[in-house]
Amino acid sequence: MGHKVVVFDISVVRALWETRVKKHKAWQKKEAERLEKSALEKIKEEWNFVAECRRKGIPQAQYCKNGFIDTSVRLLEKIERNSLSRPSLLAKDKGKQSNPFVFELSGEHWKELPDSLKEQTHLKEWHICNTLIQIIPTYIELFQAMRILDLPKNQISCLPAEIGRLKNLKELNVSFNHLKSIPPELGDCENLERLDCSGNLELMELPFELSNLKQVTFVDISANKFSSVPICVLRMSNLQWLDISNNNLNDLPQDIDRLEELQSFLLYKNKLTYLPYCMLNLKKLTLLVVSGDHLVELPTALCDSSTPLKFISLMDNPIDKAQGQDGDEIMESEQERQHFDKEFMKAYIEDLKERESVPSYTTKVSFSLQL
Repeated sequence: MGHKVVVFDISVVRALWETRVKKHKAWQKKEAERLEKSALEKIKEEWNFVAECRRKGIPQAQYCKNGFIDTSVRLLEKIERNSLSRPSLLAKDKGKQSNPFVFELSGEHWKELPDSLKEQTHLKEWHICNTLIQIIPTYIELFQAMRILDLPKNQISCLPAEIGRLKNLKELNVSFNHLKSIPPELGDCENLERLDCSGNLELMELPFELSNLKQVTFVDISANKFSSVPICVLRMSNLQWLDISNNNLNDLPQDIDRLEELQSFLLYKNKLTYLPYCMLNLKKLTLLVVSGDHLVELPTALCDSSTPLKFISLMDNPIDKAQGQDGDEIMESEQERQHFDKEFMKAYIEDLKERESVPSYTTKVSFSLQL
């Protein structure tokens, strides 16, 4: 007996598969739109971008604006175009900076600043990162035109008192170094607008003399060992952004409402059990990030969806420190973990800021953050 052959109307089969293909394409389109709006895709894009910039030795200051990764400038493509159009630039101008007022240095082969730097007192910006440099020389006082000192992720253990003589200094970034103190003379830099001391791990206080910094709008002292908000910070009357996350805070001062211009306040990864009612007096506050694990009391108005404030409560699951490592290895891995933590939160907060309206589920957000 031969094989049975079942014959269908080919038009019926074709219609069936066309319907299935159409549904599958519609699902793919919907999924693509979902991923496009997802914060995870943005985080992935930013981390790939940062990794590529680091491989090519691009300073952080060129792709990081106001503390956030900026991928919109298409920096990598721009540099590649410049390298194609001017292939002999480095050969002709070897040892010279593309901008005569900007000094850039990176790479672990650098253990100290080049001797020639002392003669370039006209410089307005230093961008030094990912080196093994431990000391900033006292001759820095000669750079009276200095506007920006960008010194993240080095091995700097102290800052010279002479830094206080840089009267035109606008930005100081000494994040992810090994600082245990800040010189009180920094309070003489009365034009300072941005101060980033995050990720030093051992920093416990800021000198009272920094109270003189009335132009400061941005302070980041996260990932250190502060047990309270420094008094000098409470006296920075123009402060708009304060990140004191990942410290040892048990409470907030009752006069925290002195910071009348404060807009963003990051407090997560502390041991706060309550938030004082005086925080309701911070009328310009639009972003508040805390860890909800220990909170038992907070003003209900902070969670009111009718206000412009985005209140974010993170449920944190910290991992145990690695065992069997020496002190230097633990510190290095801790700094890397803190750096990843900060980049994650920056991407998440930036995603919130880009929303045209505040959906109800971002008024109060609780999720597990395990790094």
